[in-house]
Amino acid sequence: MNSFTRRGALRALGAGAASLALPAFAAWPERPIKIVVSFPAGGASDIVARVLGEQLARKLGQPVVIDNRPGAGGSVGGLAVTQAPADGYTLLLANSTPLSIGPFALEKQPYDPVESFTHIALVGTAPCVVMANPQTPLKTMADIEKQAKASGRLDFGSGGPASIGHIYGELMRKDMKAQLVHVPYRGGAPMTTDLIAGTIPMGIDVLTAFVPYFKSGQIRPIAVTSKQRSALVPDVPTVVEAGYAGLVLENFFGLSGPAKMPADVVGRLNGATGEVLQDAEFKKKMAELGIATQPTSAAGFAAFVREQVAQLAPVVKGSGVKL
Repeated sequence: MNSFTRRGALRALGAGAASLALPAFAAWPERPIKIVVSFPAGGASDIVARVLGEQLARKLGQPVVIDNRPGAGGSVGGLAVTQAPADGYTLLLANSTPLSIGPFALEKQPYDPVESFTHIALVGTAPCVVMANPQTPLKTMADIEKQAKASGRLDFGSGGPASIGHIYGELMRKDMKAQLVHVPYRGGAPMTTDLIAGTIPMGIDVLTAFVPYFKSGQIRPIAVTSKQRSALVPDVPTVVEAGYAGLVLENFFGLSGPAKMPADVVGRLNGATGEVLQDAEFKKKMAELGIATQPTSAAGFAAFVREQVAQLAPVVKGSGVKL
């Protein structure tokens, strides 16, 4: 081999070694990132995704676009993300519905909520609220259990079949060993109308939308489903305080992506999300939605999802609900 060829080969070898030393996705992100939301525009998940996306765009130097794909209990959006390339450019606004509830309410489970995703970062959690028409005698969780057992059944409404409010009611039925019967509605608004009118005695749904009705006295809050009281309704006890520690359940919001995402991309996204969660304005906007921000590691968020799936999947299957 002559000296010219030898020098060329050495340069090529050196360049190859240098390229191998760099992370595979060192330049990530090089183009816009998409966050899929499994709900229509305007709801809590959509708002979280848009506020988070705006902040992440600043941190990562690329636009973040929101893609609303509602349907099938959140599974339409979830499935779209599992089928996307695992390159960090398609993410899911992770939530209890597409991960812990929706897949188990379909005739054929479309994906595994643990194995089909890379769970990246928890953004925060928000409790449900158990509430009643103020003309009923229902003032505590114990009142609910007592009346359901005494009368043989007690109806409750939620935002719809396989909603988190519906599944929480099934958890209560199992825990209390009382006949709580779900009355399905096409969303939280018609359920609220009937609850105020006294058509149904009790309702269960995500807390945020009901605070004005509590303040006006049109609906009576009984308990929030978290371990800690909510800043939105600080006078309302938790289910733990009410003596029902087994009924803790919080809706969550986070970021997930397709399975087997590169570790360096996951680390960058987790770090950027953690920085966003420290921003005072972001925390204020989340608090207005009743969401308590909770920075976690990717491993911590994956463990959180596993625990909630283990808690809810049997309940969803046992409820007999089908989407």
